[in-house]
Amino acid sequence: MNEEEIGAIARMLGEPDLEKFEQLFVRQVKDRKSLVEFPNGDCVFFDSEQRHCRVYDVRPRQCRTWPFWDSNLKTPQAWKQTCEICPGSGKGKFYDIGQIDQLRHMP
Repeated sequence: MNEEEIGAIARMLGEPDLEKFEQLFVRQVKDRKSLVEFPNGDCVFFDSEQRHCRVYDVRPRQCRTWPFWDSNLKTPQAWKQTCEICPGSGKGKFYDIGQIDQLRHMP
């Protein structure tokens, strides 16, 4: 996540204190920032009862590009595992590799 994405989510949630927001919802992963996840892998903003993202309209790039992450695309087996854990993966509109590459590199 970048500072712009963090700010957008904080504004959507009505939290003016970005430091407080980051303490609650952002974690450091090596040299990057990422949203906090629950032990089961769900994002802190995923409403498991309603089965939707609470910040979908301002979700960060890490979410907009899912499931087209390098780790999910590196092998057919990796893609198969992604489809097994994420019920929406592998369903819906078909994207060719060129379209996937464009989606993954959107700002």
